[in-house]
Amino acid sequence: MSTQKQALTISDRAAVRVKDIMANRGAGYLRVGVKKGGCAGMEYMMDYIAEPEPLDEIVKDKGVTIVVDSTSLLFLLGSEIDWDVSPISSKFVFRNPNETDACGCGESVTLVPVQPAS
Repeated sequence: MSTQKQALTISDRAAVRVKDIMANRGAGYLRVGVKKGGCAGMEYMMDYIAEPEPLDEIVKDKGVTIVVDSTSLLFLLGSEIDWDVSPISSKFVFRNPNETDACGCGESVTLVPVQPAS
């Protein structure tokens, strides 16, 4: 049995929502990553895909298969994907220990990549 920690996790609420969306779309995988953008420097991205890319990290948690973009992996290590519901919105959110700042509107973040152990 491997004791290696998963790259990221998904909350129970988010897993239920992803399963529902995937069943309606007929998609195979949830792909997550980060890209440059916004006033704080980076934005989270999510997409539903048929097949992962060869270098993507595959994470299975709570019955959901998550594909982590290989170029985003060091920025997302230790993150949890959650489903947040408020009186005016519902959305996926990333709880990321590598996040050092966020813009005022909450659309972009500043991330520091995890440094490999020496």
